[in-house]
Amino acid sequence: MDNQAEVREFLTSRRAKITPEQAGLPAGSRRRVPGLRRSEVAALADVSVEYYAKLERGNLAGASPAVLEAVARALRLDDAERAHLMNLAQAADGSDALTRPRRTTRAWTAHRSLQWTLDAVTAGPAFVRNGRMDLLATNQLARAFYDDVYATAGNQANLARFQFLDPASRRFYPDWDLAADIAVAILRTEAGRNPHDKDLHDLVGELSTRSDAFRTRWGAHNVRHHGTGTKRFHHHAVGDLTLAYEGLEMAAEPGLTLTIYTAEPGSASEEGLSLLSSWAATPQAPAPHSSD
Repeated sequence: MDNQAEVREFLTSRRAKITPEQAGLPAGSRRRVPGLRRSEVAALADVSVEYYAKLERGNLAGASPAVLEAVARALRLDDAERAHLMNLAQAADGSDALTRPRRTTRAWTAHRSLQWTLDAVTAGPAFVRNGRMDLLATNQLARAFYDDVYATAGNQANLARFQFLDPASRRFYPDWDLAADIAVAILRTEAGRNPHDKDLHDLVGELSTRSDAFRTRWGAHNVRHHGTGTKRFHHHAVGDLTLAYEGLEMAAEPGLTLTIYTAEPGSASEEGLSLLSSWAATPQAPAPHSSD
């Protein structure tokens, strides 16, 4: 990834999202572009216009933490956006080399105790993914839950490819646009954290070439922390599911996330997961009737 271009586009896009009213400034009547002017951001961050213009051109190298924090406050960045800005600054300085996930020439596989942990989760899908959204390890229920992802070899067990290149994702995600926004924000966050990942660069290039929906979202430079929430799904075998999720960063494996989906006790979705578990345990049996 081109760090200077990433910085320039990120800061410009964040500045365009802040209205003068949000920043406590007069709106005026001669604004040619949406959002704040560079001079206004500079004043809010208590730096010179020339210095802020240098930062927004992509030159974050050497910027102090205090200045970056001031810019983050001026642009009203949320926690994910602030972390993204700090990651971009580390990459500009070259200091990200110490924290960058180690690359290896062999495929990563779950060690036995991790697989045991996943298998011990029996009431909901549990899986490990990386920042590129590759599914790296699953319990039996997660394998059945993502049956559509694994059904097409071209997806390569990657949730982003499934989202944007596989028509089955339109059925699997009832809130498809929201799921697409989340997927791109996760990839954009990973690009800031690990800009030298060739596999990520190749994935972004592939999706940008093959999907207008991805390309448009990628250009928005939105990032997010994807830790907890609720999502709706429609599984081809058991129908509609509304599931809560928790994403846990793995201390022993930097860059990997363990995610567990659960259903509200006593809900129809809990019944659906139970039915899916039975189906997963007997893969040769006909699929149960979906509630289409």
